[in-house]
Parts: sequence; C-alpha cells; structure tokens
Amino acid sequence: MVYKIGQRVSGIVTGIQSYGAFVSIDEDTQGLIHISELKHGYIKDISEVVSKGDEVDVMIMDIDEYSSKISLSLRSLEKAKYHPFSNRKNISRYGRKTGIGFQTIDKIMPVWIERALREIEVKGK
Repeated sequence: MVYKIGQRVSGIVTGIQSYGAFVSIDEDTQGLIHISELKHGYIKDISEVVSKGDEVDVMIMDIDEYSSKISLSLRSLEKAKYHPFSNRKNISRYGRKTGIGFQTIDKIMPVWIERALREIEVKGK
C-alpha cells in the first residue's frame, strides 16, 4: 500500500525501546513513534503509554524517501489539555496577575506616547 504524510492508519505495537515504539502498519511496513510523539507532556516510561501488542491509531508524520522509514505520531491525534504557550501557572510575566494582558497597538500607543512625553518633561526640568 502507498502511504502519505498526514494519513491516519491503524497498527500494532511490535516493540518498545527507550527512544520510542515500533508499530507494524501492515505485513511489510513498520514505523516508529518517537517518545516525543507518544503524548503531550513528559513521559518517564514508554510502557506507561503503550505496550507490546497494543492496537493503536497513528498519523504518518514523515516518510523518508531514501530509506523508506516512516515516522508516526499518537500525540497529533489527541487534543492537548492546554495550549503549549498558555499561562497555565498564572506567571506574572505574561500579564495574568497584573491584569494588563495583550492590547492592540492602536489602543496602547497613545498611552505609551503620553508616558514618554511625561518622562521627557520630568527629565527636562
């Protein structure tokens, strides 16, 4: 069968290594799910996520045309618990605790100009 990048396929986990899990897509084709593509977040042990013999749905992330190696992903098929750049810990540097947040440039520019003019006046006296 001819596979394409982005295609969703089913397979059986045939082996587990410290760097990922091997998945047999069909009788002749095998791919690798790298440890970073197993799930969102940190993974201490791959066997917590998949075991040998598990049937999994995966997405084809890459196909090396020279070696015919296929890179697979479980993570791309599951929804993230939170956006990777979200402010899930309410860190003040992102404006969550200060209440400032993001504003469009046309709204904030007059405020910046006013502050700059006041500073110039103060330094000039």
